[in-house]
Amino acid sequence: MMAMIRPALREYRSWTIDSRRWGPYEPRADDIVIATASKCGTTWMQQIVSSLVFQDATARAFPSVSPWIDSRFRGTAAEMHQAWAAQTHRRFGKTHLPADGLPLYDEVRYIHVARDGRDAVMSMHNHFTGFSRAQLDIFDRIGIEDPAIGRPYPRPPVDLAEYFRLWVSTSGLAGQTDGISEPSFFDLEVSYWAERERPNFLLVHFDDLLDDLDAEMRRVAAFLGIEVDETAWPSLVNAAGFKQMQAAGEELMPQMRTIFADGGSRRFFNKGTNGRWRDVLTDDDLALYEAKVRGKFTPKLAAWIAAGRRATGEPRLAAE
Repeated sequence: MMAMIRPALREYRSWTIDSRRWGPYEPRADDIVIATASKCGTTWMQQIVSSLVFQDATARAFPSVSPWIDSRFRGTAAEMHQAWAAQTHRRFGKTHLPADGLPLYDEVRYIHVARDGRDAVMSMHNHFTGFSRAQLDIFDRIGIEDPAIGRPYPRPPVDLAEYFRLWVSTSGLAGQTDGISEPSFFDLEVSYWAERERPNFLLVHFDDLLDDLDAEMRRVAAFLGIEVDETAWPSLVNAAGFKQMQAAGEELMPQMRTIFADGGSRRFFNKGTNGRWRDVLTDDDLALYEAKVRGKFTPKLAAWIAAGRRATGEPRLAAE
């Protein structure tokens, strides 16, 4: 029986996630949990970890090899945990929960990937405005049937700037101040920053993955205790490149054919770039974001979220 650092401290329930689904979790000593806000590099890190765990560049369907434990629309919690328990490879699951919504164990490795919120929201808008009618019906039913929510899934505005303003200032979830239908991006980042000094936590930034994928993959491999095979290494790094993942999208994310109204995995793997907000957001919009950052983040966390480790230093060494 593994020692628990602490149980989950808070319950999170939205149209897409439910922290209670971690209740049946029976950890293994080498489990890996990839934890991010939406559209902050989750699937990218899943591919990196998949390449390291399997030591090859094969495109594997993530719903099968790397389950999203807190997802409310991919079978029951019992079915999810039964499938995860049957896996014989080193397990790596994903979550979009804040750290305080997760049970923490000493032997489990947690990898958090962060991204500047202005970049993340550009990708969120593309994602959340693309759902198929059938997928929206599923979200509606989840919300209506859950007494903690009690209403259909909120439709995001088509206008990107309008979506940003709602995202930064409005929440449909109790106790949250932003995110529209998701847990607060800002609170989520605060929760992982608070755990950064733990030896079984690794904080990775989207910008650093863009700048030097090879170096960041080596950093992840070292954290997971996986020895790098130099003969296979170039193919592993190549498989984790955005264009390669986009090309293999149907194999990696086959469920996107039904989740999106059009585009499938191509819509999911949309741009993989940063800075698009500069052409969309006004000075007033940016002032809203900066005010939120000042109100929620410490100066060191704000700097890291904006620029990453290569610009601001190793997160676990950052003293506030």
